[in-house]
Amino acid sequence: MPLDKKTILKAVNEAKGNAGKRKFTQSIEFILTLKDIDMRSPEGRIQEVIELPHSIPNKQNKICVIASGELALKAKKAKADRIMDKSELEGLAGKKRELRKIANEYDVFLVEAPLMPSVGKILGPALGPRGKLPVPVPPAADISGLIEKHRKTVRIRMRNQPILQCRVGTESMKEEEIADNIQTVLRVIEGKLKRGIKNIDYAYIKTSMGKPVKIKP
Repeated sequence: MPLDKKTILKAVNEAKGNAGKRKFTQSIEFILTLKDIDMRSPEGRIQEVIELPHSIPNKQNKICVIASGELALKAKKAKADRIMDKSELEGLAGKKRELRKIANEYDVFLVEAPLMPSVGKILGPALGPRGKLPVPVPPAADISGLIEKHRKTVRIRMRNQPILQCRVGTESMKEEEIADNIQTVLRVIEGKLKRGIKNIDYAYIKTSMGKPVKIKP
């Protein structure tokens, strides 16, 4: 099932053309259904964070940085959406409602490496079911660069069915940018499948309120 850029662009154009006028800017989702997958094997438990080449306007990830000292100061300067220190983290222990709220509100959790055990113990039970695994950050890391990178990432996760789905753009983006984002996701997923592209049964693109458009090779 060859999914070259020309084929993808055609489907993107069709999806955008069928979107209809709404009072909001619709997201564009990319959906893959897979075949010949052993759901008990590693390829049946795909969970990836993928950096897109083109950021999605007004849909950038909200970043929570859990750090102390200089790393926290740098994160503040880099405009992380929330900065949490060790004492604040420890104060959340056992507060399930607050922990769930934080886990839902932020998309990416960047954690100073020495604090990873505490984050795993306190926040882990709320983050795990949501597929939001914390990202360890060495104390001397370029936190500004990491924040910028993770603002452009999407999370793709296989649950109980051989289906993968993620946001790849909005209808306000150029078709070429959306196609680039789709190809980036495809490359990562192909690399996780035993038979690569041959494990892909169908691929679709859809806007928030539109009907799915099959990508036809």
